[in-house]
Amino acid sequence: MKKYAFGADIGGTAVKLGLFETSGTLLDTWEIPTRTEENGKYILTDIAEAISSKMEEKDIQKSDIEGLGMGVPGPVSADGTVMKCVNLGWGVFNVEYEMQELTGFKVKAGNDANVAALGEMWKGGGRGYQDIVMVTLGTGVGGGIIVGGHILPGSSGAAGEIGHMPVRDDETEACGCGKKGCLEQYTSANGIVRVTKRYLNAHPEAETVLRSIPNYTAKDICDAAKANDPVGLLMLDEVGRVLGKALASIACVVNPEAVVIGGGMSKAGDILIDVIRKYFDVYAFHASKGIAFTRAQLSNNAGIYGGVRLVLE
Repeated sequence: MKKYAFGADIGGTAVKLGLFETSGTLLDTWEIPTRTEENGKYILTDIAEAISSKMEEKDIQKSDIEGLGMGVPGPVSADGTVMKCVNLGWGVFNVEYEMQELTGFKVKAGNDANVAALGEMWKGGGRGYQDIVMVTLGTGVGGGIIVGGHILPGSSGAAGEIGHMPVRDDETEACGCGKKGCLEQYTSANGIVRVTKRYLNAHPEAETVLRSIPNYTAKDICDAAKANDPVGLLMLDEVGRVLGKALASIACVVNPEAVVIGGGMSKAGDILIDVIRKYFDVYAFHASKGIAFTRAQLSNNAGIYGGVRLVLE
């Protein structure tokens, strides 16, 4: 094993980069803009140049680099082929091969949510487990599945897209993916606000502090629940019920040791984790019950940690 490795987490506006020792010690992080013009043709070149500059700054030789691991915002097949990244303007091509040509060392790539889950398994909230499901509750709902210590990418790289599990047949509004009744329409930060507004419009008699907050957010709803606001508690309970049931279904397929909850909503803490766990145990197959539920620990660095773990495999 060589001494150093790089991790890259490619986002729609910025690429987060990290220099690591292969032991897992993070030495340095920095960001570069994601240039999406001309169908993202400059992104990989910019990453390669940023890494080259960092190696020069730190006096690191190419012979000391184990490789580069990348998280990409779209499906990535097991052989490193990107199956379109709409936010970057990318079509279908082998990102590992292209990046290896630019850098001269080994490159591995995966879907960003799966790579973040790998990072959490290695050095974060999933540490000590080999089989985890990670759920990211942010603007949408992301997911990553780790089986036997390795990412489960699926045949086209779309495994772990749990935010688009169909959970309701009576939904009239479309999800961002174009379908109706997706999990993220009810359990994301945007989703809980949408569900709460629906409830308050349908129940004008309901008393809640939320009516006094213009443009309330998911955090406001969670804070209301912590203060024993009846509507806040009801909405958080609904999130837990829907997500707990979905995770129970996932557990029937992959039988994880632990579920790691990340994203902005995870900052609500135990009040959210506990209600998800409660409903998971209601709906789970008996052999899947009693698994661990933890909070993600690596925050925005999960993707670069996961990238390095990916290349070390």
